[in-house]
Amino acid sequence: MTNRMCEMFGIEAPIFAFSHCRDVVVEVSKAGGLGVLGMARMSPERVDAELSWIDAHIGGRPYGVDILMPTTFQDHGGAKHDAARLLPAEHLDFVREMLDAAGIPPLPEDEAERIEHDLVASFNFTPEESARMIEVAMRHPISLIVNALGSPPRELVERAHARGIKVAAMAGAPRHAIRHRDVGCDFVIAVGTEAGGHTGSVTSMTLWPRIVDAVAPLPVLGAGGIGRGRQMAAALALGCEGAWCGSIWLKTVQSEVTPEIKARMFAASAGDAVLTRSVTGKPCRTLRSAFTDAWDAPGAPDPLPAPLQGILWWGKGRTRVERVRAPEFLTYPVGQIVEDMTGETSVRQVVQEMLTELADTKERLDRLLS
Repeated sequence: MTNRMCEMFGIEAPIFAFSHCRDVVVEVSKAGGLGVLGMARMSPERVDAELSWIDAHIGGRPYGVDILMPTTFQDHGGAKHDAARLLPAEHLDFVREMLDAAGIPPLPEDEAERIEHDLVASFNFTPEESARMIEVAMRHPISLIVNALGSPPRELVERAHARGIKVAAMAGAPRHAIRHRDVGCDFVIAVGTEAGGHTGSVTSMTLWPRIVDAVAPLPVLGAGGIGRGRQMAAALALGCEGAWCGSIWLKTVQSEVTPEIKARMFAASAGDAVLTRSVTGKPCRTLRSAFTDAWDAPGAPDPLPAPLQGILWWGKGRTRVERVRAPEFLTYPVGQIVEDMTGETSVRQVVQEMLTELADTKERLDRLLS
């Protein structure tokens, strides 16, 4: 393909795959795209172990990392576990009573503190935590750093460029994209509201061309609702240089999600991918569950700001839910394309089907426009 993103990274197709699973990262890069490992749920030690595994299995192909380095966050003057002790009693009671009413057993008293500690420790959301993970990542041959929340610090961009590493950031509005350009990002990822995870409220069809025009000639990747070749063709037609995909990999055999969550995704409709602050404290599109529904009910407290709401869910809610795999409470970030995810497949098959449908779409357009 004659494409700036392919030239920038030496890849065969401008398909960028976000995943928390190292296997997905490796398989996408081997299939000709570029895998990007999400590190938000990892300690620095685990980051090192995961990237070392990728280095050993990716065959010299390029790959990247994705971090959560928000420009604004609630400062609680202490570690996550100190912040957990400051969670409001109203919110703690709300989560406890919700799970009690559903018959989900509390954690065993002799194990509760350790289980909560271990799960909360894997939830990374502050600039300090992200900076520690970046230090580790830069010891590996990464080709790309992506910031998923806000513009990366200019000093990080300069350090990365000095090592030959490209830097990008996600944008939900043209003003965000302009800030990313001004700090020196190599490209921008325009994220429509259809996307899974943290996203805004503007649809991809409207957002992509606005951001393309706002930062031209800087390259832009389209994100939000891409999992097929026709959707990738739409992104290219609207001025994007490629596709950033996340949700579509969750259906693959290489994915990190449990069989129980996959089963819920395969049965879900687009409307079951809801935008809520109940999981992290920031707008996050995730699989609808009894937990997300409870926060929308009359009388529910307002979700806490990030990272406290995430600590509340991970430390006080998810710990109990995951232990018994309560299906009605299981959730996972996923986009509206979930309705097209009806069965398990492989990463390579997803890539091949996307490229085949992209080629078919081009032929159809050639016939229509000839």
